[in-house]
Amino acid sequence: MTNPSNHQSKAKHVKATWGKRCTKLIFMSSSEDRHLPAVALPVHEGRDNLWAKTKEAFKYLYKNHLNDYDWFMKADDDTYVIVENLRYFLHDKNPKSPVYYGRRFKPYVKQGYMSGGAGYVLSREATKIFVEKGINIPGTCRTDAGGAEDLEIGRCLEKIGVKAEDSRDESGGERFMPFIPEHHLIPGILPKDMWYWSYNYYPAKQGPSCCSDFAITFHYVAPNMMYVLEYLVYHLKPYGYGQVYTKVQQCDNKNTDDSKKLTTTNPENNVKVKNIDSVSDKTMNSVTDKTESTQSKANIESNNNIETVEDKGMQPS
Repeated sequence: MTNPSNHQSKAKHVKATWGKRCTKLIFMSSSEDRHLPAVALPVHEGRDNLWAKTKEAFKYLYKNHLNDYDWFMKADDDTYVIVENLRYFLHDKNPKSPVYYGRRFKPYVKQGYMSGGAGYVLSREATKIFVEKGINIPGTCRTDAGGAEDLEIGRCLEKIGVKAEDSRDESGGERFMPFIPEHHLIPGILPKDMWYWSYNYYPAKQGPSCCSDFAITFHYVAPNMMYVLEYLVYHLKPYGYGQVYTKVQQCDNKNTDDSKKLTTTNPENNVKVKNIDSVSDKTMNSVTDKTESTQSKANIESNNNIETVEDKGMQPS
């Protein structure tokens, strides 16, 4: 997701960094921009209209791309996504099941809901049900523009039978992070009385054990930091350490039509799993099985006029 005022200050840096690894990247805005490109949704801008914007974005995906992709991800224009780790996480998941994944919060919704800022991923079936049985059926989803976008979609998805699933790794490390890396990695940096500690569905940790080795997202990432993360994730390597992670693994996709091999010999090598279609104004991403994506090396685009953007207030999002 993005908005017209962020097209050049934020969205273009998403496109220049992690967005280029998506099978398809769509910026959801209220104004067209052929350089991104951005889709003009029939909504007003502002935090109070994010729920309306999210509904319109998913309606657009339903109408134009539902059968093109297996997974659809919504992320903000200040969210950084490690696309290969998203593909890896989803490779054995079933897009025909009504499920969604993200950073699971617990207040207000019995099964929990996913943080908007950390990004969340809906299966094709969940996307289909959300539009057909949620948005378009009075009394199911909130019909006005108000309300917190992530909470409202969580309430709606629970009512229509879409399951909020666990996205942690086998060690309990979280994959979707609602803050910048240091706020998760440095013990004591977040106040003990902060809302964050009571919102997490699972006990939250700080320090290196906070996060999965295959983390997928970080939020509140300023444009400059997008390029720093590009370098740290895709270029920096300690000599003699971690050069080879695993050999070719067989992805046993029992719930999908085709079984594919996942190559993870080097993080810069091609990962042949489900491809991603991403949309950004909170950037909607979709992952697909239809074509196999070849991930090229990250060529960080230099930009001498990168604008430093202050973080938004750390609100539950």
